[in-house]
Amino acid sequence: MAVSDPIADYLTRIRNAQQAGHRIVDIPASKLKKSMTEILYNQGYILKYKFEDDAHFGQGIIRIALKYDPKTKQPVIRKLGRVSTCGLRKYYKVDEIPRIINGLGIAIVSTSKGVMTDKQAREENVGGEVLCYVY
Repeated sequence: MAVSDPIADYLTRIRNAQQAGHRIVDIPASKLKKSMTEILYNQGYILKYKFEDDAHFGQGIIRIALKYDPKTKQPVIRKLGRVSTCGLRKYYKVDEIPRIINGLGIAIVSTSKGVMTDKQAREENVGGEVLCYVY
């Protein structure tokens, strides 16, 4: 089945798996999704991930182990949201990139230097398309 917005599909699969209480979620892979997964791992939002080749999916799958708080059993990711959509792209200059919950959350930004967090984009002094936010 063709997906019209693969990034929204990626975020929705993670959101749905967390709501259902799953530990692992499989997502069709792409370079952009792999970069986003690495950012989520480096920022501590997911437990671990693995890229696997699969005959059913062209570029393989991303297997993500979701992270939950051990005391409350609540997901570490409280909210995932898509900012830039297929119909309305949102580009920001470096000084206009939004801060998510005053720096407690992250925005994932696609820049000319690659996919990075909002904080890294400010350090690199580069703007770009804000794909989504996570907190």
